[in-house]
Amino acid sequence: MVGANLKSETMKLMEKRSGMEAEMNAIIEQLCQPGGPGLSGNLVDSEGFPRADINIPVVRAQRNRLAELKNDHKEITEKISVNIQVLHSSRLTSTPKDSVVSASASASLENLVLRDSLSANDVDMISSVPFAMVDEIADASPAAEDGLQLGDQIVKFGNVKAGDNLLRRLASEAQVNQGHPIPVIIMRQGALVNLAVTPRTWQGRGLLGCHFRIM
Repeated sequence: MVGANLKSETMKLMEKRSGMEAEMNAIIEQLCQPGGPGLSGNLVDSEGFPRADINIPVVRAQRNRLAELKNDHKEITEKISVNIQVLHSSRLTSTPKDSVVSASASASLENLVLRDSLSANDVDMISSVPFAMVDEIADASPAAEDGLQLGDQIVKFGNVKAGDNLLRRLASEAQVNQGHPIPVIIMRQGALVNLAVTPRTWQGRGLLGCHFRIM
């Protein structure tokens, strides 16, 4: 019964997180639309006066809401991870010492929970935590031509998923795969999208022509 209750709680948390992601993507899309202030752009003009082309109170409210959602998203993701570990541990039939699970094993845990407890859709939601976002992208760049858009949240870039030294690993992944398509999973407007991006030389800077901001 405890396991069933915990699974139900975890599913509710994942549904709540999905709603947060949809709201975050909607805010990002509004802020990053052409002519918009972006996520951190100046709200004053070159002379120091409030910009007349944007609704500053609304922009500030959206940015504050986005910051709140990111904090809540992090907390709920950590709770989901803990619940998954507990669900997995409760299903083990080996010795007690084998039932101790470290946080570093979360990925394999999710696969085990998929097989033993949750559905494929559940795991899609579990493993869809973005770690970076496209906050700059140049026109006619490889990234733009291959389908990436401003505000896209990166869930997986080739072999790179959440972890340490992400910017270095992203750059290395692009360099190693120059001229070859890299499978990319992104979160866009609350939905997962699969793309293939090919790093290559072009008239602009870098091999992709975009910038990732770690979330």
